[in-house]
Amino acid sequence: MSSKKMKILLHGLNYSPEEIGIGKYSGEMVQELSEVGHHVVVVTTPPYYPQWKILDGYQGRIYSRQVTQSKNGRGRIEVIRCPLWVPRSVTGLKRVIHLASFGLSSIPPMFWSAIRFRPDVVMVVEPAAICMPTTWIAARLTRAKAWLHVQDFEVDAAFELGILKQPLLKRIVLAAEAFLMRRFDRVSSISPNMLVKLIQKGVAQQRVVAFPNWVDCDVMKPLEPAVDQHAVGPLSENRAAAKRHFVDSIRAKFGLPPGKCIALYAGNLGAKQGLETILDAARQSGGRSDLHFVICGRGAAYNDLLAMSHGLDNVQFLPLQPMERFNELMNAADIHLLPQKAGAADLVMPSKLTGMLATGRPVVACASPGTQIADVVDGHGLVVPPADSVAFCEAVERLAVDRDLRESLGTAARAYAVKNLGRKSILTKFIGDLKTACSIDTQSGSHAGVELPSGSVRVDAAESISDRAYSDRAFSDRAFSDRAFSDRGDGERSREDVCESAAPTASP
Repeated sequence: MSSKKMKILLHGLNYSPEEIGIGKYSGEMVQELSEVGHHVVVVTTPPYYPQWKILDGYQGRIYSRQVTQSKNGRGRIEVIRCPLWVPRSVTGLKRVIHLASFGLSSIPPMFWSAIRFRPDVVMVVEPAAICMPTTWIAARLTRAKAWLHVQDFEVDAAFELGILKQPLLKRIVLAAEAFLMRRFDRVSSISPNMLVKLIQKGVAQQRVVAFPNWVDCDVMKPLEPAVDQHAVGPLSENRAAAKRHFVDSIRAKFGLPPGKCIALYAGNLGAKQGLETILDAARQSGGRSDLHFVICGRGAAYNDLLAMSHGLDNVQFLPLQPMERFNELMNAADIHLLPQKAGAADLVMPSKLTGMLATGRPVVACASPGTQIADVVDGHGLVVPPADSVAFCEAVERLAVDRDLRESLGTAARAYAVKNLGRKSILTKFIGDLKTACSIDTQSGSHAGVELPSGSVRVDAAESISDRAYSDRAFSDRAFSDRAFSDRGDGERSREDVCESAAPTASP
């Protein structure tokens, strides 16, 4: 078998040093590729997310280029950053212009890099879908394989959440997106229901690849005081007291109140998160002195949420935290919160969920039955209908008064993360899929695609673009999930959203 190393050209809106969301995952993917000896060229933007402000030390009006070696010296990474317009306030129209600015500015370096670099694979990450034509043409110019990775069905989500509203525009844009998707050699996504949605859009089953997000269970993990973990009787009581004192010492670092049940949301403060549900729940539980809600992060909805929280003494906001303090922040909580607007639960799979599970805390999530979020949280937290603040509040209050339930669900959450969400195993499999696509280090260039057993699956807000080809198929989400994500092993960190220290500190 050949030991040829690959050359990959990556086209993506978000990239390292962004520490949350797609930028984090793309950065770690490229790092892994380079460390096993592959060469990668990245065409991207200056870092700006989630602050919606270009970070200090980067320019939004000019091109820049940086070449580095991997840490072990086996591979090379070249990063080309393109001009980008970042709006001060985010609206539907401004978001479209923002995406278009990168879509246009990235065309010259994509074609130039493809011709001089001669990649084996040209890959694009959605968002932004506007980059798909350039990526596909660059691949065809150089006879490389074209790979689309869908982190977020941004077009569907934009219409489902009302960011874009015109019905005619919706039909045109969705049809164009599906047309382009079907032209890629491989199309991957992060959850079983999202893979099914790709097939509903007409992507051939043999071209669909599972590529889930991951978590570092050695970085994101439960923190425990240094006492006898197997103590009984008085020693067990001492252990419980030591643990309470330990957690309170962590909370003090972030200015959080001791002795209360902390319900934490840590992530991007955007439209699709439905964060007003947290504020509604806090308002309903305002008479409780034992429950405290914390919202940590920044994003387009921050100022609106701050205004909506006026008068709520049981709600506290924290700014972005540096990476080295994020696991401590997650351990300061008793409950993790995952609100979600209706219609978005299968259009996006929040990567912050993996970090919540890995830290061994129960999750209260908004999701409809049968969606991927509901299936993952089941047995590891409580699931309530989207945007139902009453049910959300009741679930939080139920966990707040039941320590045993919190601990049992949290233990199950940690075990699930360790077994199913490992960085090394997921990225190793992905690299194998890349080689298969290129017929490198494989006996055959064929690709069987994902295995879809018969059954039934519910995909929220799914519009079949190619019903004629798949009208006789039904897919089992649960069985597919078990097959796609079983035996992943231990992994590495997953964190969509990082939060800055409560004390004044520079965000990395």
